[in-house]
Amino acid sequence: MPLTIFLFVCVGIAMEVAFTAVASFWQDRCPRLRGHSYLWMVFAYGAVPLILALVYPPIHDLPIAARLAVYVALVYLVEYVWGWLLRRTTGQCPWDYGGARFAVNGLIRLDYLPAWAGACWLFERLFVTLHTRLG
Repeated sequence: MPLTIFLFVCVGIAMEVAFTAVASFWQDRCPRLRGHSYLWMVFAYGAVPLILALVYPPIHDLPIAARLAVYVALVYLVEYVWGWLLRRTTGQCPWDYGGARFAVNGLIRLDYLPAWAGACWLFERLFVTLHTRLG
């Protein structure tokens, strides 16, 4: 399981850096494609395979759209709670969506739903692949 957690952290942070780089180009026309993440995200992405180990078995027979709905709802819940806890304990949340149109308390962005659905699909595929290969 430690190797699985490490892989999920690496994939999650890589996806986040790529997403923020593309978003910076899209929003600011920044040709440098500078992406970023936060060290705090190691804990969030490390929790993904643990959460999938609990959630995937009872829903694996559902259609992909239903599974993605469950996963994205969990992502929003975890992102909101994690951001709230960070804000409460450190005084700020590293990702501040306060100025965004579809932000909820500056902690989650509802317009990121398609991106989260894609990430969740990739995470599920990684989880299933690792689970079948590593047992």
